[in-house]
Amino acid sequence: MELKLKVCGMKHPENIEQLAALHPDYLGLIFYDRSPRFVEEKIQELNASIKKTGVFVNASEGFILKKVDTFRLSAIQLHGNETAEFCGNLKEKLSEKHASVEIIKVFSIKESFDFAILEAYKKYVDFHLFDTLGKNKGGNGITFNWKVLENYPSPVPFFLSGGIGPEEIPAIKELYRVFKNGNKEHLFYGLDVNSRFETAPALKDIEKIKLFRESLFS
Repeated sequence: MELKLKVCGMKHPENIEQLAALHPDYLGLIFYDRSPRFVEEKIQELNASIKKTGVFVNASEGFILKKVDTFRLSAIQLHGNETAEFCGNLKEKLSEKHASVEIIKVFSIKESFDFAILEAYKKYVDFHLFDTLGKNKGGNGITFNWKVLENYPSPVPFFLSGGIGPEEIPAIKELYRVFKNGNKEHLFYGLDVNSRFETAPALKDIEKIKLFRESLFS
């Protein structure tokens, strides 16, 4: 399997340093002040291979662009009700100074989803991320019905998120097999993990993440 791994909701410098030693593909920092994982202070520099990802919920373009500069973000994750027009405007602004910054647009799912919604976004985003519809904007710790993704129609690659932990490894491998059998494994791009690997909000169990990755990719 060649799925990318994104670990979201990081905050504490020592914990970030421990995680960085595992070289995840993406490391998520949440800039949403209602989250217990809200990041206020600048973090240490990371290996260039780790893409620092800022997570935003209905934030202004100005706020997002300021965080891109301050934290030297490689990716932006939009976790609110951002429109395709907003994503297009943001992409245009990023092209002036930060053309390489990726845009990830989140969509929440429970039992079903209207994939026609994605059509308007495909020119403006690099990835979709499918999370579980819950009371919080992420970090709910529960999965959605992954069967709805088996007929994924978009050309935009996606991250799978929402309640992913070690117990989901067989189901992840099965979903990847479905995409691979359809010669669409490039669309199932990565996994986004968070609360199921925490000992407290924003504090990750590094050994648990290490074992998860080893078991998943073995």
